[in-house]
Amino acid sequence: MRAPLLMLALAACGGNISDEDAAELAYVGLDDAVERAMNLGFDGFNAADSANIDDQVDDGEISGTMTVGGQVDQGASDNKGMRLTVVLVDYADVVLIDERDPDDEEDDRELEVTYDSLDPAPELDLSLRDIPDGTLTGSFVGSFELTGDLEGDVALDLEISANIEEIPDQAGKTRRVAGSTRVTGTAESAWGTFDVDVTR
Repeated sequence: MRAPLLMLALAACGGNISDEDAAELAYVGLDDAVERAMNLGFDGFNAADSANIDDQVDDGEISGTMTVGGQVDQGASDNKGMRLTVVLVDYADVVLIDERDPDDEEDDRELEVTYDSLDPAPELDLSLRDIPDGTLTGSFVGSFELTGDLEGDVALDLEISANIEEIPDQAGKTRRVAGSTRVTGTAESAWGTFDVDVTR
């Protein structure tokens, strides 16, 4: 991720999503939310007696709520699909980005962005293969209203790929392998359509 440029982009454009760097930040603020949505989908799957899952609700680290519903594949296969809706209300996580020097761990700055999803509810479609140690592919499509360091509406159309692994001491439960997730696609705002290409 182009951290020094990201901070310059915010300073130069006053928080508008008007270039690729700001577009990437619009996703980075949701990065942990994608993992939370996936985990809520698994919670719904584990509690469901059919493909439809009851709404699962969790709080953002700073503010707001996330509500995840939808459908998950049933059965004993180690390949699963999830078709989820993700509704955010006044939602914000703690997101640290490097302000100047990527090698200076003490130079991080908190990105302050709050997200509200717009209708229709954003969709997170995931395909997990060879659970618990395999791969994840999927898409995240939807529109959000942003306030804070980034301002305005943004429509995200993203593709996700990652490796997954078993969570230590939690047999059968899976998580993304740190550093393996690549997110590509576009972020469209009133200032144009910009490319997103983030590895985290």
